[in-house]
This record gives sequence, structure tokens and C-alpha cells, in this order.
Amino acid sequence: MNTQLLPTTPAASSSGRPERPSLSTPRPVRDRFAGQHKQRMLRTDLLTVIAWASVAAAVALWLADGGASTITSPAGLFTAGGIVAGLAGMDLVLLMLLLAARIPFIDRTIGHDRALEFHGKLGKPSLYLLLAHGVLIAIGYGMAEGLDPVTESVNLWMQVPDMWLAFVSMALFIAVVVTSLVAVRRRFPYEFWYVVHLLTYAAVATSIPHQFSVGGLFAAGTWQRWYWLAICISTGTALVYFRILEPVLATLRHQLTVAKVESVAPGVVNIVMRGRQLDQLAGTGGRFFIWRFLAPGMWWHPHPFSLSAEPVFTGPDGQGTMRITVRNLGDGSAGLLRLRKGTKVALEGPYGLLSTAARTKNKVVMIGAGIGITPLRALLETTPFGPGEASVLLRGHTEQELYLSREILELCQERGVRLFHLTGPRSQGRSTWLPEDAVRNGYSLTSYVPDIKDADVYVCGPATWAANVRADAAKAGVREDQIHHERFNW
Repeated sequence: MNTQLLPTTPAASSSGRPERPSLSTPRPVRDRFAGQHKQRMLRTDLLTVIAWASVAAAVALWLADGGASTITSPAGLFTAGGIVAGLAGMDLVLLMLLLAARIPFIDRTIGHDRALEFHGKLGKPSLYLLLAHGVLIAIGYGMAEGLDPVTESVNLWMQVPDMWLAFVSMALFIAVVVTSLVAVRRRFPYEFWYVVHLLTYAAVATSIPHQFSVGGLFAAGTWQRWYWLAICISTGTALVYFRILEPVLATLRHQLTVAKVESVAPGVVNIVMRGRQLDQLAGTGGRFFIWRFLAPGMWWHPHPFSLSAEPVFTGPDGQGTMRITVRNLGDGSAGLLRLRKGTKVALEGPYGLLSTAARTKNKVVMIGAGIGITPLRALLETTPFGPGEASVLLRGHTEQELYLSREILELCQERGVRLFHLTGPRSQGRSTWLPEDAVRNGYSLTSYVPDIKDADVYVCGPATWAANVRADAAKAGVREDQIHHERFNW
């Protein structure tokens, strides 16, 4: 049998089969994380209101300036539509930048990967609005002057100050959106896509001048001008601080260097780093950092990895060591297995909501596969729960692929956690996260954790496998806000 319940508590069985659910029903206990969850949902609602309000405010700028009174002809109608589309499109672009700025309030409210998901979803609408802005303006101005849209566009490029920058901006926006498409992105290495994506900042920068030099909406001395300047400057400041200045300060503050690289399994290593003020990074189990190892040929490779253990303190001022566990997946990660002692390390973060901050229930279930087991090991070490309130399920083809399983077993024995090892080949032709034998015996999540619908479920592993776990959890009655899965993205 490939399903093994490890004897982590005196009541645990090593028979190899999931235990049957108890017939007794314990008295319900108030979830101590309910208040935390309610506050996070309120913050989510607040962010949603702010986002929609910002778009409405952009259109209100034009209305407050008497824009509707200019619609007295077909030419005026096209021009008005172009102005409104441009204002809304630019506002969405600024929202996209804020979602990608790694602002702590946003990250701790909706999580890093969800922020990037919304960032991506806004890409096409903002581009369509900006394209509509250009086309409608060309049509409206052209109709007023008796010219066709192409001729009017050429005139705008040649005769209107800063308008050529707007055309350059549009070309850059198109390049960014096209390279963000999944089908296109997969054809290029991450570094190529990342460099092209930086064109977003150039696109925004080149789009701003004509907004203030063309037309009267943002004329000098108007409150509309000050409002638009404020949101542009605030967005730029957030980007510079959280994407550039804060990572530099964190790197200087912690002064991390590689202490040792130790083998865990074939192609898998622990990278132990030494630094100071590591107490500021404690208690982040499950959240991830972006690491850059400052060695020749490696410094420009960003690596998103979670800690696989809490920092160990060995001296004053938070001095100690911290650890990540890395698997050789080719490309940039292969070089990490050969890091030399003393290599300096730059870091950004922590990011994400795969942590206690996402908890909604007293009970917790952690399900990991392959290298995805390692963030759960750190979460197991730090997240609060009482004896019997947690279960851990580890999935791998063999016991050797259950990385850090010995450490996890010790933590489970110490904290009274039920631990399952699920090993064996995949079930061919079925969408399942379980090994073949478990599928044949009709097992599901409730076979291992009968009361899973009353628990938070943390899932970490390959994308397709994780999707199958989440589907099984939903089928078992686990609400969406109790299922926590996060992609570690840049």
C-alpha cells in the first residue's frame, strides 16, 4: 500500500490505511482566526471600491470640466469618446502598476499572485481603451477639419507638441501586451520577457507629456491637473520605493552570504545563508522571497523561493542562519547547486499569503508535492494550532521525493499532527492528485481528513497537481476562501 500514516501521536496507526472518521461529534469551538479573516475581507472590499472609484474619478474629471457640453456634433461625439477612453485607459494602467509594485498592504490583503492575476487581466482592457482613444480622437479631429483619420494622425504627429511621444507610447503598450500572452511568453526565456515588460514604464513615461500639453482639461492651475499629477507621482513613488529602494535596503540590512550548500536528495540541496537582523524575517513561514546570488553569471537571475525553515539565531542583533531548499529544474536553478561559500545574496520580500495571515479556521491541512513540500515545512513550524488540529499529506513518486520528510516527521511528533506519506505512480488517464493505488481504492481527501471542510487547506506543488487537489477540496465542501495556493512569481 502506498499510503502511509506515520505514527506521530500515540493514537496514530501505521496500518497503511486512512483511519475511519470518529462517530463522536466534539463541541464546536469558535474559530480564533475569524476576526482576522473578516478584517482581510474588509480590506479586499476597500481595495475594490478604491479601484472602481479611481476609474469613475477619471471620467468625472472630464465631466466636471464641462466635457459633455462639447458634444454638439458627430465630430464632438467621437472626440469626447476618445477623451473618456483615454482617461479610463490611463487610470487602468496606473492601477496595473500599483498591483505590480509589491505594496505590503495589497500583498497582505489579496496575495502576490492574485495581485499579478488582476494586473494581467487589466492589460487588454487598458490597451483597448488606449487604442480607442487614439482612433476616436483621430476620427473626431479629422471630421472637424475635413480630413480622413490617417491624414489627421500624421498631422497630429508632425504638428502637435509631444504627440509623437503618444504614438511611441502606444507602440510600447502593444509590445508589452503581446509579449504577456501565454502563447508568446512561452517561446522566450524569462529574462527576455522581463526586459520587454520593463517597457511598461517607458510606455507610461512617454504617454504623460501630451496629457498636459494638449487640450485644456489638465491646463495649468486647474484642480484636474493637480489631481492627475498626484496620482501619477504617487504611482511612480510606490514603484521606485517598493521595487527598487526597499530591496536594496533589505539587502544592506541583512548582509546575507552563503554559509553552506548541503545535499538533500539527488538534484536537491539546502542553501544555508548567514546574516543579521534575521529576527525581522522570522514568522514568515510559507511566504516567499526573491533571491539573487551575486556570483558571476548569476546575479541577474531572480529566484522565487520560500524559506524551508525558520531562521536559527546564533548571536546578538538577530544574527543567525536561514535556509531555502532548491531543486535543479534546469536553466538558472542548476547553478545554485554549485554556489560557493561566501557568495553574497540580495533579497526582496517576503511576499504572498501562503502563511498564517490567510487562516480562517482553527484546523489546518497542508498538502505538498515534490519541492512544494518545503514551504509547508516552514509553515508547519510557525502557524498556530492545537494538538489534533492539523494534518499533513506529502505526495511523491517515491519516499526519496518527499523532501525534508524526516524534519517534517519530527515537527509532527512534537506538535501532534497527523502525517500521511502518499507515494506511488500517477493514475494514468485520470485527473487526480492521488497515487494509482489510492485511486483504485476509491480514496479522496475526506478519506484522510474527514473533517476537512472545517479546516484551512494549504496546497503547494506543481500547477496541474495543485489544481486537482483544490478541485477535490471543493468537492469535499471546503469553501474557496479556505483553500490557499499561491504561485511564486516575480
